[in-house]
Amino acid sequence: MRIQFYVISTILLLITLALSLYVSPNWYVLFGIVLIFTVLGYYDIFQTKHTIMRNYPVFGRLRFVLEELRPKMYQYFIESDIDGRPFNRVDRSTVYQRAKDVRDTIPFGTQLDVYDEGYEWICHSIAPKAFDTLNHDPRIMIGNKDCAQPYSASILNISAMSFGALSAAAVESLNGGAKIGNFAHNTGEGGLSDYHLKHGGDLIWQIGTAYFGCRTEDGKFNPELFAEKAKHPHVKMIELKISQGAKPGHGGILPAEKNSEEIARIRHIKPHVKVSSPPFHSAFDTPVEMVKFIKTLRDLSGGKPVGFKLCIGYKSEFISICQAMVDLDIYPDYIAVDGGEGGTGAAPPEFSNYVGAPLIDGLDFVHNILRGMGIRQHIKIIASGKISSAFHVARAIALGADGCYQARSMMLALGCIQALLCNTNKCPTGITTQDPSLTVGLVPEDKKVRVAKYHEKTLKNFVELLGATGLDESDNLTRSHIYRRISFNDMITYEELFPSIKPGCMLNGNIPEKYKMDFMFADKTRWGVHP
Repeated sequence: MRIQFYVISTILLLITLALSLYVSPNWYVLFGIVLIFTVLGYYDIFQTKHTIMRNYPVFGRLRFVLEELRPKMYQYFIESDIDGRPFNRVDRSTVYQRAKDVRDTIPFGTQLDVYDEGYEWICHSIAPKAFDTLNHDPRIMIGNKDCAQPYSASILNISAMSFGALSAAAVESLNGGAKIGNFAHNTGEGGLSDYHLKHGGDLIWQIGTAYFGCRTEDGKFNPELFAEKAKHPHVKMIELKISQGAKPGHGGILPAEKNSEEIARIRHIKPHVKVSSPPFHSAFDTPVEMVKFIKTLRDLSGGKPVGFKLCIGYKSEFISICQAMVDLDIYPDYIAVDGGEGGTGAAPPEFSNYVGAPLIDGLDFVHNILRGMGIRQHIKIIASGKISSAFHVARAIALGADGCYQARSMMLALGCIQALLCNTNKCPTGITTQDPSLTVGLVPEDKKVRVAKYHEKTLKNFVELLGATGLDESDNLTRSHIYRRISFNDMITYEELFPSIKPGCMLNGNIPEKYKMDFMFADKTRWGVHP
């Protein structure tokens, strides 16, 4: 669009000028109008704050008209959640406001219907804690007894999004923001690129089923290549991706039009062809082998924290992994629990909508099993799946998480307008495309500051929420602090909805009734549910 603008504006200027000089002076009016729009367009192209305007000079300004209309109509047609309630009318606007460092308060009271079934809120105290007395940068130490290089992580970090799915400029912006804000950036399964390393932000290197960046020619895991890259000082943790909430049981897809020479080099694959990641790992075949592979990754990385990410499917399979941990006395340093509501650039709608447990259900289950089997102290939990506000962070921590990942909100901080073109290579904001004519509009030096500002202000609001409850440590948030409306006149706490269990209560065969069937089918020597 930038090139078209150069050509069209130049032609129109020449034509109207010629008409003014040789036909009639009245044409000077049109020449003046064309000149004004040309100057406006050139301003749009050379400013760095608004990607849409850089990519679509003059016409991109219509975006602001739509944003003004959003409170009246846009939300009802575009921004609906899975269950039909508004998702980003408040949260999306809040992300923009925080990223741009402008006022993020709202007028005229709550914009949600507090009498809707499913409405949730957090308890507050008559004696809240003053913000100035609280820790403004809550962090968690990740690393158990076998970890030689524990990592102090922010409780809020960037979720897995690969270079290839995202543009180089988007990856740079995210990592630059992580560097400024002192939080971590998950690489996604697309490999460790130069753009992840350029700005020096802390990295969580995710290893998926295709082993991009550490694979052999035939797609198997390459330990030598992994060890070489894992020891890079910017790589703080390693994450083994078992499944993704947006499409659990389904491998990743990189369209041929996104698979450039550069991406192919980073991933160690052939360029310009569609690449589909396998839905399962070839490096291990059983829960026991998976746990041993986690130890292998930790050893090869020089003792850095190693975790795995999954969306809960068969509960017996997760239990079998835990049984293998206990049997081998080997534990991951953390587990990232993804929810079925998690986002992706491309997936079959059946997988996005109907496969995988939602985050709160998966989080409750994982925390309970680890706690009941007496191994929770070895493993931190990171929650991921449509976490878009400080309240969602507080809710996840109350359910048992130690920290959280955010993907979609971080993309909004970059300037994503949810054009829903992620899988077409035509993203107008230059975030999910490899088209140079679109990525040129996204300027990392500007957007990295927005990412850092969004993180800073969301963390600040979380700390303020914590103080409002009368607590001074996030560890003290419990399920009793969160309420949910289940009908017009019935409200229950998360403790009533998801009852806690006592540490070690599953030892010696004392399995709670609700989990007995899952334990019956658990088998650390094989996957699947078996009679």
